[in-house]
Amino acid sequence: MTSPEIHALELERVFAHSWLYVGHESEVREPGDYVRRPVGGRPLFMVRAAKSREIRVFHNTCSHRGAVVCRKDSGNAKVFQCFYHAWSFDTEGKLVGVPGRDAYGEGLDFSELGLRPVARMASYRGFVFASYDPDIVELDEYLAGAKEYLDLAADGLGSAEIISGSNQYAIDANWKLLVENSIDGYHAVPTHDTYFKYLVALGTDLSTGVDGVGRSLGNGHAVIDYHAPWGRPVAKWEPMFGEDGREEIARLRADLVERFGEERAARMAETNRNLFVYPNLIINDIMAVTVRTFMPVSADRMEVTAWELAPADEMPQLRQRRLDSFLTFLGPGGFATPDDIEALESCQQGFRSGGIEWNDISRGMARDPHADDEEQMRAFWRRWHEQVSGRDGVGR
Repeated sequence: MTSPEIHALELERVFAHSWLYVGHESEVREPGDYVRRPVGGRPLFMVRAAKSREIRVFHNTCSHRGAVVCRKDSGNAKVFQCFYHAWSFDTEGKLVGVPGRDAYGEGLDFSELGLRPVARMASYRGFVFASYDPDIVELDEYLAGAKEYLDLAADGLGSAEIISGSNQYAIDANWKLLVENSIDGYHAVPTHDTYFKYLVALGTDLSTGVDGVGRSLGNGHAVIDYHAPWGRPVAKWEPMFGEDGREEIARLRADLVERFGEERAARMAETNRNLFVYPNLIINDIMAVTVRTFMPVSADRMEVTAWELAPADEMPQLRQRRLDSFLTFLGPGGFATPDDIEALESCQQGFRSGGIEWNDISRGMARDPHADDEEQMRAFWRRWHEQVSGRDGVGR
């Protein structure tokens, strides 16, 4: 949790040899639409190519001198021009302009000097991933059991889109602590006590409690899958959504039943899922659908980005309730995130003291796993150890 040497190995063996989440297809809907962001500690940008209309993911670096080419976080462009020497590239990544072209003579081969694409890129249900390892297994194989939960989120939303904007913040703690926290049902009641009191004040019945299971999904992926008393804008009404939303949410539930049958509709509408896709993607399909990534910048600090996923054709009042739910619980100033940040930074301070070296993740080993047990964390740590120790059997 504190070793710079382990951090360096993680960058080399984990993040350089895994499939990493880049963004959602809805973020680059039109030809020329682009978003830029760091992925696995490296600057990339994703663009919808104007001619082919396919999604491309490029290293955000000019082939001339290495300067960053795409300098805005999002937008629409026909050409990306490097500000340093004005070399220009189209949305397919091809070099299309060099000032003073004649100074190079006949030796300048435009076809060899385009933007460099990532080694591998693939998409599943609108979620776009990239890998720096050309020999990594196919994304479909890599995702393993996580596909079932991505399907539940995508089918429950229908035509899904990332809502414009993001939450970005940093935590002074090791990134692996946030992996654990994100799929940890054990901490919810003591750590987030204020949120549960807030729900009671709004009229939510908490007598049913939280009940579910933790699962390993293969290749380090994991989930906690559970029933909880709060509402879900997918199709479960609770008082916090207001009386004027009851009828629309009932209509959404009926539509799910018609399309997927009662059993699958009930699972989409009523169960919550905290899904972890190894190594650093979390999809909290709970009182809103939050997509969150985090990247270590050192052994004791990480940067976090979160987006909200929603139906593209959602009614304005339901969209507002979804955003309220998203920010109220998982926003940087919400009930949960400040609690979690305080807890993780406190853990990091404890590790720094030298009084403890390891986390105990043995809860539930003597029984079938519950949502507040730790089998799902052990799945992550087993995969992590395989990669960091050099005994990786999935990525390469």
